Amino acid sequence: MGAVVSCIESICRTIGNCLMAIVNGIASVLQAIIGAIASLFDIIISCVTCGRGGGRRRRGTSHV
Repeated sequence: MGAVVSCIESICRTIGNCLMAIVNGIASVLQAIIGAIASLFDIIISCVTCGRGGGRRRRGTSHV
């Protein structure tokens, strides 16, 4: 009887570990996607603030 309970516990533990691995994988993918989006916005904001992104800003300052 003890061997059967031990086997069932082992199966449940294995299924739990498998589910946790899947959740960790999904979280890692989401973290990578969010990091890439944040980097993209960082690049866009840095281009806009330093004047390389828009021609209007440069033309407006050259006339003054």
